[in-house]
Amino acid sequence: MAEIILHRTGPGVTLQDMGRKGYLAQGLSRGGAADILALAEGAALLQQDAGLAAIEIAGSFVSLEVTEPARIALTGAPMRALCDGAALAWHASHALPKGALLELSGSAGAYSYVHFGGGIDGKQTLGARSAHLAAGIGQMLEGRESYPIGADRGSRVGLTFAPLPRFDGGVLRLVETPQTHLFGEEQLARFIDTTFSKDARGNRMGQRLVSDGAGFEVAAGLTILSETIVPGDIQVTGDGAPFVLLSECQTTGGYPRIGTVLPCDLPRLVQARAGAELRFCFVPLEEAVALERAEAKRRAGLRSAAYPMIRDPHDMADLLAYQLISGVTRGDDLERSAS
Repeated sequence: MAEIILHRTGPGVTLQDMGRKGYLAQGLSRGGAADILALAEGAALLQQDAGLAAIEIAGSFVSLEVTEPARIALTGAPMRALCDGAALAWHASHALPKGALLELSGSAGAYSYVHFGGGIDGKQTLGARSAHLAAGIGQMLEGRESYPIGADRGSRVGLTFAPLPRFDGGVLRLVETPQTHLFGEEQLARFIDTTFSKDARGNRMGQRLVSDGAGFEVAAGLTILSETIVPGDIQVTGDGAPFVLLSECQTTGGYPRIGTVLPCDLPRLVQARAGAELRFCFVPLEEAVALERAEAKRRAGLRSAAYPMIRDPHDMADLLAYQLISGVTRGDDLERSAS
């Protein structure tokens, strides 16, 4: 069976998949990849199921070897990728020969992913292979460890795609929570008008946001009962700073929640660089549902949206439109310019 051998790893390198659903009542949040979209993108590049486990690199580095020929895909925050010293394109799939050394370093964002054809066949706990560090399930990957690769039923490599922009901050859409109205119209208006920056202090449990203005608070903050919370909820802590809960968040909490980020916008938050500017806007629940459905449809079409990095002339229906020889074209471009 093919294996990967980890030679060197930095902090924050874990095995992740879609996480564990259905355990909120037992106090266990979903966990799984911080950027779920990156898993779908890797699956599209390798033409396989998005639920397979991959390596998540949280702004760190990895050096690994494959014991047999393997297919890989690189998604999420771009890194410097070398295979036996040769540069590899990011947001693309590649073939690694037996014994190849893959080195990844210098992340341009927060979370990067290495996917393998067949997925990484790690130990399952509660139906998933992902590490949930906050719950004590699994652990960070370390050097001198090896992991089996599952059976790869695919063969295509050299595919790429246009990733959804999400590495430079932007606008995050929200829906109201049961406590939103407690903040009052003035504070809610100020919250929407405020430009926040991503604090360097953050992890898989949540992300703190900071701004130049005063914090946010509600008079009833100390009387709110603890209740169920989920990734995307924005709690306003005692210092008035918004704290966006992420994949390994706790399952109950008593801090007031000013809003909940739409799941389809969470990748923009988790992948923004430290210091990146972020803003919020509220949308009606009906619009939020429509946005989520549209994003689910877009993710489902990622496989067909992947295309070869180097196009085969036999598959180019518009081949004659290209200027293959200097000064020679199909001709109708001249007709269009003349008209």
